[in-house]
Amino acid sequence: MSRRRLPEADTTPAKPKANAPTARSSSRYRGPKPRIDPRFCCFRLRIGRSKIHRWGVYAEEPIPAGRKVIEYTGERISRRETKRRAQAPYNYLFTLDAYWTIDGAVGGSGAEFINHSCEPNLYAKIVKGHILYISKRDIAPGEELTVDYHFDKDVERVPCRCGSPNCRGTINVK
Repeated sequence: MSRRRLPEADTTPAKPKANAPTARSSSRYRGPKPRIDPRFCCFRLRIGRSKIHRWGVYAEEPIPAGRKVIEYTGERISRRETKRRAQAPYNYLFTLDAYWTIDGAVGGSGAEFINHSCEPNLYAKIVKGHILYISKRDIAPGEELTVDYHFDKDVERVPCRCGSPNCRGTINVK
């Protein structure tokens, strides 16, 4: 049996790309800035830093009550895969039904960056396998979009940082 010798690996460091993070800034760098996919939005929205948690989604125009705002999209995964991905420090998992979950981290519309609030301005509605976020009330331009995550009371308790006057102190349902 003959064996081919593989070429030696090039150990010279590659030149960084024009806008690539440097070693100095890499500790703050967490990948590309999140984005909104306009194909799944009914209103102009933007993503920016949030006082609640990391990134948030903000209205760029007035949104009337009772209107579809954005669809939560992503990869459809099984319960077994959901358990595996839920171990990540940050995940964007939305339970669709007893078997399927949508992972917004893979092919998400930007709705995965909508934060939790105990007094949200959106609610989720599942229609024919699609997760839609609907406005509960009129939403002003510049206002952060929020939804009540309704985490199960039987899973690990997650503290809430929404800051609303009626905050229950946890994302979990009590």
